[in-house]
Amino acid sequence: MKLHPDLEQYIENHSSIELPILKEIYKDTYLNQLNPRMVSGHNQGLFLIMISKMIKPKSILEIGTFTGYSAICLAQGLTPDGILHTIEIDDEIASQTKLSFNRSGLGDKIKLHVGSALDIIHKINTSFDLIFIDGEKREYPQYLELCLKYLNVGGYLIADNVLWNEKVIDPAMKEDKATKAVIQFNEMVHANPDLLHVLLPLRDGLMMCQKIR
Repeated sequence: MKLHPDLEQYIENHSSIELPILKEIYKDTYLNQLNPRMVSGHNQGLFLIMISKMIKPKSILEIGTFTGYSAICLAQGLTPDGILHTIEIDDEIASQTKLSFNRSGLGDKIKLHVGSALDIIHKINTSFDLIFIDGEKREYPQYLELCLKYLNVGGYLIADNVLWNEKVIDPAMKEDKATKAVIQFNEMVHANPDLLHVLLPLRDGLMMCQKIR
């Protein structure tokens, strides 16, 4: 959500500093990518780091790698033998992102898959303690259905952009396909009795869920 610039600066000034590799990725993303706003950024990145360190997952799934910022954040909390599987549909971005993973020192803990998440997830053939969804918004409902099959009981699922630039409450956007899909995703989560969930107004909205049974 858009905050007053002074408040954004205050929040940043009172949060832990950004890891050097993340600062480098963030800068490179804004210099070289067409849609740099898709990168997680400092405050959301810190949230993902802290959540992962609290959960201490052995297995993480990420849908939507982009330039690797969020994957590196999530990988901070992996167990010593843990693995993060991340899926990116754009092969050109993926080739550069893999270099960033290696520079971060986490290249051996992050496995990058290239292609459609809906095709790849079942091929990974493992269950997950933590799932982060930040892929194609029109596919969010399908991601949810598929991911819940592979999310361990007690595990967490986090989805980004669930406020979708406030389009979810804009009547003029009710026929927009991406907006309809995000709304459907939110309603599916809310209607699922197996999910303890909260929608957080961090950045563009994060839906955080725990699979309780």
